Amino acid sequence: MVGGALTVRPLFATPFGEARLQGCERLNRELETLFLARENEEHRNPTPSHVPQAETFESRFNLFRWPESCVQELRAFMLNAVAQMAIETTSLKPQDIARLSFQNHTWFHISRYAGSFVAHNHPLASWSAVYCVRAGESVPQHPQSGVLRFLDVRQGANAYLDPANDTLQRAYALAPVELKLQEGQLVIFPSYVFHEVTPFYGSDIRITVASNCWFL
Repeated sequence: MVGGALTVRPLFATPFGEARLQGCERLNRELETLFLARENEEHRNPTPSHVPQAETFESRFNLFRWPESCVQELRAFMLNAVAQMAIETTSLKPQDIARLSFQNHTWFHISRYAGSFVAHNHPLASWSAVYCVRAGESVPQHPQSGVLRFLDVRQGANAYLDPANDTLQRAYALAPVELKLQEGQLVIFPSYVFHEVTPFYGSDIRITVASNCWFL
């Protein structure tokens, strides 16, 4: 290249983390049984930020205060992963994290046929996480059933597309990121990222646990 070599840097990057809970079958079945037993008005979120759907149940945000051993086991896995995410993406060391007060709001969703969740973010937290308890039935005629979709944080970046930017590599791509969650999969992302869940068309149920985290 005339004038010297070109250097490409991934500026404005958005960190996403993923972890898998090995041998999650026993824990997930215990969580599923507990959540189904508490899918009632006592445990329903009384102040949802969206228009409630009959097809999707959202619990109160105090899940990780429940004393049941399966809940506390999931709590340790999810919050340890979020702390590790903060360490991996900042200048904080484990001892720095240990000195902070780690706060969270955590809840579960149970989705039945056609249940979905509108695009939203969580502006009052730093990190958010989603864990898959039950993925639900795959539906070949609806390949995007129950997809967790993350929207591009760069508003207007796709205003003009031509052959030179329409096929950018994944790290730079001007397109949503779509995940078909698997049981035991945990996804961690900055809370400012808008995300949604597409309608679930399985004949059974889809169950996830979501957590918003912040440090003081």
